[in-house]
Amino acid sequence: MRDVRPAAVAGMFYPGVPADLAASVRGCLVEAATRPRAGGVRPKALIVPHAGYVYSGPIAAVAYARLAHSHATIRRVVILGPTHRVAVRGLALPSVRAFATPLGEVEVDRKAAALALTLPQVVENDAAHAFEHSLEVQLPFLQAVLDDFRIVPFAVGAATPDEVADVLDRLWGGPETLILVSSDLSHYHRYADARMIDRGSADSILTLSASLDHEQACGATAINALALCARRHGLVPELLDLRNSGDTAGDRSRVVGYASFAFAEEDHGRS
Repeated sequence: MRDVRPAAVAGMFYPGVPADLAASVRGCLVEAATRPRAGGVRPKALIVPHAGYVYSGPIAAVAYARLAHSHATIRRVVILGPTHRVAVRGLALPSVRAFATPLGEVEVDRKAAALALTLPQVVENDAAHAFEHSLEVQLPFLQAVLDDFRIVPFAVGAATPDEVADVLDRLWGGPETLILVSSDLSHYHRYADARMIDRGSADSILTLSASLDHEQACGATAINALALCARRHGLVPELLDLRNSGDTAGDRSRVVGYASFAFAEEDHGRS
């Protein structure tokens, strides 16, 4: 059994050389900081895309820029990403102590993981994490914007939004805990069609309808669960960025949609 889950997609989804990776993340964050209100809200939860950085990095960075005032506060990040390679019933946690990226190791919050594992829909499954990129690509951004933090990484398989929401509620915590949902939007439509589909999906998220399907977003289950929790906890969603790979990488014949959202308390979300 490995003690550390090694980086699986370094050099593919993002640069594998530490200096190059740091520069790539920094470049995305610098660009995001120029946008209106970047860093102006302290979110409890984020939705971010998980494609290669050349495609979705700028969109993800707009969400991560919102953590500028929380870098010393957030100590635990509950990450939920869909499984792309291994079928899982429920939500899968790894058994490892840490995840590695070219920027160093990120410790797993084993105490929080143990708490989640008391729920019947949560299992331990290292195979589900071995080559899963939806969680891994978020780690370099978190390493860049946060100080001392641990992760609770869930690979979300066949589960209901209510089952996932139960896990989120159990680990909700206070300002020390960030909820992070990793999801892309529509896949492989023509540019104009994708824009229309993704706008509709974004509107659904903004109304907390909890009704997305997996054609609209590969991480629909976790997004719907977050919507359920947002209603219960009084969080208000904000659309930060909505683009697709045709906007960032140029080819508009078959694009993948990306969006970033922040969820914060309506009356207390501003610093």
